[in-house]
Amino acid sequence: MRLRSHLERLYPAGAAAAAHAQLVAMLTDHLRVHPRTDARAEAFDQGDVVLITYGDQVTEPGRRPLATLTDFLVDHVGGIINGVHVLPFYPSTSDDGFAVVDYEQVDPALGTWEDIERLGRHFRLMVDGVFNHVSASSPWFRAWQEGDERYAHYFATADRGADVSSVTRPRSTPLLTGFKTPAGTRHAWTTFSADQVDLDYGNPDVLLRVTHALLSYLAHGADIIRLDAVAFLWKELGTSCVHLDETHEVVRFWRTVVDTVSPGTLLITETNVPHRENVAYFGDGTDEAHLVYQFPLAPLVLSTFHLADARTLRDWAAGLSTPGPATSFFNFLASHDGIGVRPAEGLLTPSEINQLADLARSHGGGVSMRTQPDGRLAPYELNSVFFDALTPADSAEPMLVQVERFLSAHSILLAMAGVPAIYVQSLLGSGNWTEGVQATGRLRSINRQKYDRRALERELADVSSRRHQVATRLLRRIAVRTAEPAFHPNAAQRVLDTVPALFALERVALDGGSAVVCVHNVSGRPQVFSGSGLAVRGKVVDLVGGGVVDAGSDGALEVEVPAYGVAWLRSPG
Repeated sequence: MRLRSHLERLYPAGAAAAAHAQLVAMLTDHLRVHPRTDARAEAFDQGDVVLITYGDQVTEPGRRPLATLTDFLVDHVGGIINGVHVLPFYPSTSDDGFAVVDYEQVDPALGTWEDIERLGRHFRLMVDGVFNHVSASSPWFRAWQEGDERYAHYFATADRGADVSSVTRPRSTPLLTGFKTPAGTRHAWTTFSADQVDLDYGNPDVLLRVTHALLSYLAHGADIIRLDAVAFLWKELGTSCVHLDETHEVVRFWRTVVDTVSPGTLLITETNVPHRENVAYFGDGTDEAHLVYQFPLAPLVLSTFHLADARTLRDWAAGLSTPGPATSFFNFLASHDGIGVRPAEGLLTPSEINQLADLARSHGGGVSMRTQPDGRLAPYELNSVFFDALTPADSAEPMLVQVERFLSAHSILLAMAGVPAIYVQSLLGSGNWTEGVQATGRLRSINRQKYDRRALERELADVSSRRHQVATRLLRRIAVRTAEPAFHPNAAQRVLDTVPALFALERVALDGGSAVVCVHNVSGRPQVFSGSGLAVRGKVVDLVGGGVVDAGSDGALEVEVPAYGVAWLRSPG
């Protein structure tokens, strides 16, 4: 009945009833081949850390890239990182996989469904549902363009002169693109690019076809489904066409589908928007996304280190919460998309955001812009690897100082409540790939470099290299996190008041059995942390440095933290 209720909220009664009958048959077929299995006892715990990577991130001659990727990850992160987000591995025509030609096929240049399933046997598998749009070269769109009546209402369209001024834009490119059809030129919505044509979810057939693709991902072993750009899913002229009630209803529909056929599978919404809009995709804590991306974290952490002042980060973090134990933030500092700054609006001042943009440019990076309702352009994302964005302009610092700063930033990521995600370029300590931008003409290429496996492994084995220093030490810190119950995504978190140059928080395990005080120096000078009434007691051990500090019997603690240093101070409860 819940599935039918979702459909009735989206469509007229007759269309909803017909769609429900088709849906029941679809789910019955799926369950016949893939019976329900028991869900994990917990949706997530402190052992969950996700690596974000492309399917052809590392290659070697004569092998399918997905097979090489699995072997590389098993060898280098297996037993430490337990989840892998493989970015779109479907046939695609642009945007490095996000202009999907066929939702239910693996790009033969990458491998096969067997390769995806093998990766899923080694790691908790996260895959993309790129469900807002398809490639302009996809069979669906070709059929629409050729006038096939079955696809007449598969794509969002508008008259050329339609008033779209109220539509929220994530890009500065045209919203509508003209395409030749037997009926003349028709204008389709292309929110992200002319090669990415938006689907029309006002047609229940579209929802059912896309849901079939979602079921195929479950059938091939997906544990987490990422709903890409989901905020833009439903279109209605005269509105912002973002976060509409119908969009949330579609997310609720997919949540019910997943809970019905594959309980324990998680939905994560990717909505690069201001924080209040972003967290709305948790719903009531049981009916929409299990996870939402924590978009403000990256620009706030960047600004914190450049200003050597954690107060804005501290104030923001102190107000974070999720609506229930089945929900959590998906914390990240970098991804394939660069560093979004729109989520920092209202948290950072315009001048602080512009400072970050200038810093990104100073390292050869770029800034992608969006068109505001008044027609002016504003920064949308910084196109830079995180390592370079974090390093001061024209810095002559020793490499190891830069590595310490980078590790301190990622320690904040790992210590905060939520499920942490690490982008592969961050794990590898990569710099900006300006050659890639020059080759493709796309700013986002700057942090999408691919590698020959042998050459990469030689660099990782060189103890003097930045790659070795970053990867080895970051993996060691991740291992500390995953072994500590106080870092459970839903374990209690309290942000501590301290000097501006320190970001400190206290985490307490769900059962109260352990507590950790996490102190991070965001400045290039030693700082003293002093706290009282903390959950730690007696002799506490620094999980990072290994030293021992006396917290007394009343939870009073004082510790000096070196420049860009980190202290994770633990005691039994």
